[in-house]
Amino acid sequence: MNRPHGILGRALLICALIAPWSLAAYPAPRPAVVELYTSQGCSSCPPADAFLGELTHQPNVLALAFHVDYWDNLGWADRFALPFATQRQQRYGQALQLSSVFTPQVIIDGQRSLVGSDRSAILAQLRGRRDGVAITLDGQGDDLTVQLAPGATIDAQNAAQVLLLAVVPEAQTAVGRGENGGRTLREFNIVRASYVLGNWSGDARRYTVSRSTLPKDATEAVVLIQQAGQRNILGAASYSWR
Repeated sequence: MNRPHGILGRALLICALIAPWSLAAYPAPRPAVVELYTSQGCSSCPPADAFLGELTHQPNVLALAFHVDYWDNLGWADRFALPFATQRQQRYGQALQLSSVFTPQVIIDGQRSLVGSDRSAILAQLRGRRDGVAITLDGQGDDLTVQLAPGATIDAQNAAQVLLLAVVPEAQTAVGRGENGGRTLREFNIVRASYVLGNWSGDARRYTVSRSTLPKDATEAVVLIQQAGQRNILGAASYSWR
């Protein structure tokens, strides 16, 4: 069962500490973050899903699929749909002053909206180096330690948010009804749950998360640091238990 965004079950161990050591210098290289907003009920989405799968193999790209739930009452309920995904997409609509949100939609680094199947436009936006907060992810058994390096000081009112996303690397779904009825869809890097670890104001921090509290089918974790108001991505890293 998915846990609601921002609500941590009792079993989820989240320890936030001001770290007494210095980590990697800021800024540090970070991957480009590609967020695809998609749905199994949308006939325009499979090409974008397939393209996202290609992007998962590109170096210096962190590609994520967020399945929205507003297609679920149109003939097929997406088994990966999350209210959080819909809410996150709507917040991008406000932050980027978009006239509307849609599927398939891609958001790059929290800054740019594109049609999710527009390969040339998306690839053009992925060129070049990106710098950000250095993030170190270290797995010890079932525990994942997240360490954030110190950086430029941010005032408390504008502190960035630290998110942990539980991710399924790949899945196939036989769709029985709706616009994609009769098709078997192959999807990639599906976000299954989201947790707020805390805020980041420029100080070094450490968090510990127990894998046992994440969805069982999620074998990867992604950590994002994002500006207040769900704006620019300041840091990104991923970890795999596979």
